[in-house]
Amino acid sequence: MKGFPNYLVALALMALACSIASAYDPAPLQDFCVAANSSTDAVFVNGKFCKDPKFVTANDFFFQGLNIPRSTANLLGSNVTILNVDEIPGLNTLGISLARLDLAPYGLIPPHTHPRASEILVVLEGTLYVGFITSNPDNRFFSKILNVGDVFVFPIGLIHFEFNVGKSNAVAFVGLNSQNPGLITIANNVFGANPAINPDVLIKAFQLDKNVVDYLQKKLFLSNILSAGDRSES
Repeated sequence: MKGFPNYLVALALMALACSIASAYDPAPLQDFCVAANSSTDAVFVNGKFCKDPKFVTANDFFFQGLNIPRSTANLLGSNVTILNVDEIPGLNTLGISLARLDLAPYGLIPPHTHPRASEILVVLEGTLYVGFITSNPDNRFFSKILNVGDVFVFPIGLIHFEFNVGKSNAVAFVGLNSQNPGLITIANNVFGANPAINPDVLIKAFQLDKNVVDYLQKKLFLSNILSAGDRSES
């Protein structure tokens, strides 16, 4: 390709990349999708059925009350109000969602991942210590102390957390690039699996005493996710 203009090479490579990318299936919006031989045993996935446009109203794109503080009276001292497609039907197929984070002083949103979304966070009140860990083999830890107006990004699928290190309540809003980003809270998923993981696996994996593993598996790990439509604790 001697003498072939560099920009033409770049354009050719971009075109090839686009043609390959367009061949991929859409990113899944659920944990798995097992093939079914009969439609009577099947469910619709990767979104929800679409409402007939003539029946759509402004309320399908609307949610009220995200300004209302949520209760943080739990073991973690935190609360997440998620606004995904289940709360705002108009988000279907749009690939975005939103959440409000409420944290009491020293409240924690524990290490977790979103398997289908990256996250961008902005602090509205208080001071947060946030961080994420990269994948193997580096396991690099990136962290920052955030104050009002500060923004931080968590890449898709990576373990991250938010911790209120201030002496007053903290509030943050987060945006996620999926209508159903998913949530895997590390402690809940590992020690609170249903049915329980064989303790021998956890003893070996975490190099813990059996009594510690037994204790953790019996402990009720608290979920701090509050449905956006639930006002009972607001």
